[in-house]
Amino acid sequence: MPPAANVSLPAAPVAGEAPQGLFALLKEDIDSVMSRDPAARSRWEVLTTYPGVHAIMAYRVGHALWSRGLRYPARVLQFFSRMLTNVDIHPAAAIGRRLFIDHGAGVVIGETAEIGHDVTLYHGVTLGGTSWRKGKRHPTLSSGVVVGAGAKILGPITIGERVRVGANSVVVKDVPADRTVVGIPGRIVRSEGRRGPDGLDLDHHLVPDPVGKALACLLDRVKVLESRMAAAGLDPEECGECTDNCDCSSMIQSAREEH
Repeated sequence: MPPAANVSLPAAPVAGEAPQGLFALLKEDIDSVMSRDPAARSRWEVLTTYPGVHAIMAYRVGHALWSRGLRYPARVLQFFSRMLTNVDIHPAAAIGRRLFIDHGAGVVIGETAEIGHDVTLYHGVTLGGTSWRKGKRHPTLSSGVVVGAGAKILGPITIGERVRVGANSVVVKDVPADRTVVGIPGRIVRSEGRRGPDGLDLDHHLVPDPVGKALACLLDRVKVLESRMAAAGLDPEECGECTDNCDCSSMIQSAREEH
């Protein structure tokens, strides 16, 4: 599936960033937690107690092994990392800088997934595939994306820059940049979120409610119809259940005959 229009793909994976060593990347990962998580009190606390950071550390080492052809050691490291952190990141995935996995419970990132810089994933997020065929089968997340808790992004789709995915949404289609996606299946809605000093918008819970809006429109329509019925001399309270002999049924039948 081709990328959506006007969507910037993530930067090159870590393996292609020669100036960035593992320790420099780790420092950036810790600093990203300090800037995005108000519960983080010190870098030492983040380094020693955050399973999301531990999973990213193991991934970065495993990715370096995978890139050098040491596939089995990389998968073994992935296995033990999953046991310790409850985060499953395939070592072949391409992940940019400053990824923040909050809480780090139940996150799955597939083999051909691509993630840009400054991406935030909450617990329960899945970047999964929809096919057993080899090749690109996992999503691409551009830089600045925020994925809410429990959301699933499935298939070789592209999520544009600074997109917000609402909690428990299921996204199976491309999303252009600067959009908010909610629902099952995910629906794109415009939302001007408040961004932090680093350009990130972590208010992924402040999303529009298209179902609630539709219900509000239906209620307004019911009020209009009831007012028309009252103007026609009918009592809406007496029309709670239509029968073959009631006035409502006669009016509906007349309307059908006219059309």
